[in-house]
Amino acid sequence: MINRRKNHLLGWQALRLLSFLPFWNIINGQIRYTIPEEMTEGSVVGNLAKDLALGVAEIAERKLRIASEPGKQYFSVDLEKAELAVSGKIDRESLCGQSAGCVLPVQLVIENPLQLYRVEVEIQDINDNSPVFLTKEHILEIAESVTPGTRFPLESAEDADVGSNSLRSYVINTNECFSLNIKSLENGRKTPELILDKTLDREKQSVHKLVLTAVDGGNPAKSGTTLIHVVVQDTNDNAPKFDRTLYKTSISENVGKGTTVLALKATDLDEGPNAEIQYYFGSHTPDIILKTFRVNPNTGDIIVIGQLDFEEMKSYTFDVRAKDKGNPSLEGHSSVQVDILDENDNSPEVILTSLPNPVQENAPVGTVIALINVKDLDSGENGKVELKIPPNSPFKLKSSFENHYSLVTDSRLDREISPEYNIVIIASDLGSPRLQMKKIVNVKVLDVNDNPPVFSQPSYNVYVTENNLVGLSLYSVSASDIDADVNSLLSYSILDSTLESIPVSSYFYINSENGTIYSLNSFDYEKNKVFHVVVQAKDQEAAPIS
Repeated sequence: MINRRKNHLLGWQALRLLSFLPFWNIINGQIRYTIPEEMTEGSVVGNLAKDLALGVAEIAERKLRIASEPGKQYFSVDLEKAELAVSGKIDRESLCGQSAGCVLPVQLVIENPLQLYRVEVEIQDINDNSPVFLTKEHILEIAESVTPGTRFPLESAEDADVGSNSLRSYVINTNECFSLNIKSLENGRKTPELILDKTLDREKQSVHKLVLTAVDGGNPAKSGTTLIHVVVQDTNDNAPKFDRTLYKTSISENVGKGTTVLALKATDLDEGPNAEIQYYFGSHTPDIILKTFRVNPNTGDIIVIGQLDFEEMKSYTFDVRAKDKGNPSLEGHSSVQVDILDENDNSPEVILTSLPNPVQENAPVGTVIALINVKDLDSGENGKVELKIPPNSPFKLKSSFENHYSLVTDSRLDREISPEYNIVIIASDLGSPRLQMKKIVNVKVLDVNDNPPVFSQPSYNVYVTENNLVGLSLYSVSASDIDADVNSLLSYSILDSTLESIPVSSYFYINSENGTIYSLNSFDYEKNKVFHVVVQAKDQEAAPIS
């Protein structure tokens, strides 16, 4: 186990001038690097030879590579320098959105012997996005009868950056009638509120132009602006008021279209048309909300109209308005947070990190055949996966770290019994009901010369008439070998022995390829009645058998 940590701290301005030196550490055998987003192609992420405790030449010889997985590859391996480098533009916001952490897993495979290393590259945010308002200008209508201290929610800006680079505050230009308050919601979202400090007089000034600026926490900071036209109107002096400042609820991702999520409720102290309320989304509601939910203007019911998917969106937050029918009308404002509950609607997936290698039949127990990765898009118990293979198999699965396994031999193999195996790998999640996926891995067994040749008979009796012709074919012996390919190729020979001090090979000759025995002499019954000839069959490597 290797435990190391290096830290190189550079200011953002220095980053513009110098190559970034990444943070890295190795914990429990895993390597972790930290780099900023938007690094140029070819930038070095880390020294793999040093961090894997391998030589540069060894890394090239053992063919270190990145295990291919579906999707874009952001890194490459320079075998000459044994370095992990950036191979394409990395935009943290595209990869991880508003998530606090952004880690790209990189699986490294090294062969001869086969090994898997897991590298995690944390992508740090840089301040490359300014706060943005959805609208550059909007109109806010305020009755002149509104009392000082009244608050009006303004459009929130969005900043794609995270952490210290995300949106930090709002400011408004200096004016006589309004000030700004920053409201923090339970989910950490900051929204600006316009506060009326001084009673408005439409006859003196009917329109107030305000510039709202959103500022992020970067260094240097970036900002975005929107222009607010405050139109002063008379009448209707009580705005509708919601019974909650934030509505929170949760629903299953599998609910059907038309399901009511919750009901909004607002009241108005006025009478007649000025107290009749209708409900709407906020003025700056994103399209994704409008495609997913609908507000019944008369009842305030929030209704599902789109397809919910926990794996795509885990929570929705949006603003709602309660608007009366006065002239001019007044509005009350609130927020809604709908959390989506995960259902077990994704089956596990089995991924072969490396294709299975053929294995010799005499391979030792524990030989690695293939590397396997499993994943499930669901969360919690629905996303936990169990992996198994049928019992009585000469193979087993060995867990290396979370969701990563090695397929290894569990007993000695015999090609003559089973020349190949189709191993059924079953991945099951822990959801209810449980979902599973099967993957068949084909493993071929390579032959080893572990079987000797065997003759068709233990002995042969051959009868020859005396005074035979020299070169006469006397008999053909036959042997076989159950090994494969070159290991089953046989050659025949006569073992050297003597008869009355004369070598038997002087009397007989055998064809080494087909086992046919020929006479080298004409025989005389009165001199020699019986010859004992020992023939051997020999394969390419095994010891001969006679």
